[in-house]
Amino acid sequence: EIVQYCLAHEHNYQKTAEHFQVSYQQVYQWVNKFEDGGQDALKDGRGRKKTPEELTEADQQKLKMKKMEYEIERLRAENAFLKKLEELERRRR
Repeated sequence: EIVQYCLAHEHNYQKTAEHFQVSYQQVYQWVNKFEDGGQDALKDGRGRKKTPEELTEADQQKLKMKKMEYEIERLRAENAFLKKLEELERRRR
């Protein structure tokens, strides 16, 4: 909406910024993104995970390593819990 307003008013960034109460720089960036890439360029991609098809071989290896490290940590915690449980059971006898 802001970009359309700015374009309709002959790229008057200052007027647009004041009208929508946003910064001049932000309006300027949005208009440039829109002109370079269209509506899709304005979408916020932060926080979006890549699909498996988008991952490079190195990214796939890093993801696999993270999963393995998480699993190892989980197993260590489970092992420590079982040892403690066994110790408590021995003390009760």
